[in-house]
Order: sequence, then structure tokens, then C-alpha cells
Amino acid sequence: MMVAKSTVKEEALQKIKVTKTTHSRLSEVDFNNLVFGKKYADHMLVADFDGKAWVNAEIMPFQNFSVSPSNAAWHYGQAIFEGIKAYKDPQDNPMIFRPYDNYRRFNTSAERMGMPEVPEWLFIGGMDMLIDLDRNWIPTGPGCSLYLRPFMIAADEFIGVRPSDTYRFAIINSPSGPYFNKPIKLLVQDKYVRAFPGGVGYAKAAGNYGGTMYPTMQAKKQGYDQILWVDGYEHKYLQECGTMNVFVIIGNTAITPDLSQGTILEGVTRASVIDLLKDLGLTVEERPVSIDEVVNAYKNGTLKEVFGTGTAAALAYVEQLDYLDTEIKLDTATYKIGAEVIRRLDAIRTGREEDNRNWNYHVGNE
Repeated sequence: MMVAKSTVKEEALQKIKVTKTTHSRLSEVDFNNLVFGKKYADHMLVADFDGKAWVNAEIMPFQNFSVSPSNAAWHYGQAIFEGIKAYKDPQDNPMIFRPYDNYRRFNTSAERMGMPEVPEWLFIGGMDMLIDLDRNWIPTGPGCSLYLRPFMIAADEFIGVRPSDTYRFAIINSPSGPYFNKPIKLLVQDKYVRAFPGGVGYAKAAGNYGGTMYPTMQAKKQGYDQILWVDGYEHKYLQECGTMNVFVIIGNTAITPDLSQGTILEGVTRASVIDLLKDLGLTVEERPVSIDEVVNAYKNGTLKEVFGTGTAAALAYVEQLDYLDTEIKLDTATYKIGAEVIRRLDAIRTGREEDNRNWNYHVGNE
């Protein structure tokens, strides 16, 4: 159960030490030419779990960690993370987009990986304090944002297969431009598998991404940008689109894979897009969708759009989709639905249109 923002903020202020940088690096950043995930803001939040409680919480200048070679995270993969974005409204006030949804998902991932829950005062209250301090790092250019990366790793200095007793939690921030700056080409992967039911596909665990690296490298050598992952049993039911959730628009219906199998991430952008699609009058179906259904819709002329959604990419148009000997080519210049969804999403996140669902978290005293 979430508690009042004022109570969370008060607890964070009491428990989190703040050490400000003596030399800001803000002037070193070209905000007109931002690359995703390359630059980092002046400060970061760090806290340690000592086996019983979260201690040593501090906002400090961005710096390296000192970590033992025997750190359990390196050897056994206890590592999770989140991706969140902060924006500024027209009055220059900082806002974070739907952080409570990421907070809930982060602790869902933690539970699945045998890690401790991060309290609200640390995740939400600490993020509020951090972004308030680094508010000048939030870019305002088209498609730009301050990308927030909360993460947690095992901290035991022990080589043995068991859950760690100690952990480190941190949040770092990166002023970033668009993740994809052009439509993408996808290869439907019919050999390698990202996730099975009963696994950790629904968790934002580091290992989920590590396992996709080699197949993605091979796809890129063939000229593709990402992989469209399908299920591991029949190799035909859509799961994720690279590191994004996937939507297909067939006729007046938007279809996206459902969450019942536990193989795909419950995307915050996914949930937002579903609501916006309904606002546009589309029927939205969360259900199994096969690649055969997509191919048949393309052949009979009812496939209108395919796009991926995620925090980093927001909404990425798919211009080509290759499955075995079938090549699907789409004219993304005609994408009216995806274009209106991302327009509305951007307008809400930057305070240019009414946020009637209370998605934006206003930082500081805002």
C-alpha cells in the first residue's frame, strides 16, 4: 500500500544523506546532440542492504563503485534494473513519468530473483530528491529526456550458489536523445528463445538481456535492427520486439501479447499505449498473437501498423518484418495510429496536454 507523498518525502529527507558535487559537469554536455545512455548527471543515489535493513543511503557525486572480484552478482546474476524518464513541463518544472509503476515492477523483479524489497522512501523519495538536485540535467529537446536507471546487485563477497545476504541499490541519470531515430527492421527469431513460462521473462533481470546479445548480433549482421522474439514451444507466438513490447494493428484492432505466460515484461509504456489506443477508439486485445496471423493480415491487406513500445524507445515504428521466406514491408510514413499515440504520450509527459490519469509525478515541492 502506497503512503502519502509528503510522508515518503519526509522519511527520505531524514534517512538519505546528501553530498553535493563541488564541480558540475553540466557545461561539458552538448544538449543539442545527445546520444542515448552516454552521459551521466552530476549525482547518484546509493544505499546498501546489510542483511536486515537498508543503510548508508546517500546522494553523492557520480563516481565508480569499488567491487570485489568475488562479488556474487558477477558470478550468479543477481542483478535487476528499471528504466524511467523525467521531463520538464512548459513552466520548467521537473516531472517523472509513472515512477510508482516502475517501483512496483522493480520489487516484482526483486522477489523473483530472491532479492530484498526496496522501500518506498528509498526508491520514490530518493528519486524525488535526486531529480530535484539534478533538475538542470533534464533536456527539453524533441524526443529527449533524463533517463533514470535504478538498479540493484548482489553484494556478498562469496563464491557459492545461494542468494546473497547483502545488496547495493543505486539510481543513476542520463540525459538522452531518442533511442531509435528511424524505423526498424525485425527478424522473426525461429531458433533462439528469450523466455519460457516459469522462467524470469517477466522480471527486468540483467540476464534476460545478456541472453539476447548473440542472436541480436547475428541478426544485425544480416541487416536487421532487432529480433522479434517468439515462444519456445511452437516458435510462432509473439513475445517481445527487441527490448520492447510489440503491438500490431489489424483493421481497427490493436493486438499485443498478453501477460499470462510470464514471458514478457509488463511494460509501463505498454500500459500507457493501451489506454491511449482506447482513447482513439480502437479495440485493444491482449491475447496470444501468432506470426501466421500477422502474415495473413499483411497478405489480405488488413495489417496497418506494427510498432514496439518501451521506456527507452517510447514507440518505434517497424518498417520491415521477415519471417522464413516472407518479407513484410510497411510504409511507416502512413502510420496514423502510432503517430497520434506518440504525439499524445509526449504531450502528456511534458505537461503540454492534460494528465487526466495522474501519470506524472511532480518533483520537489511541485
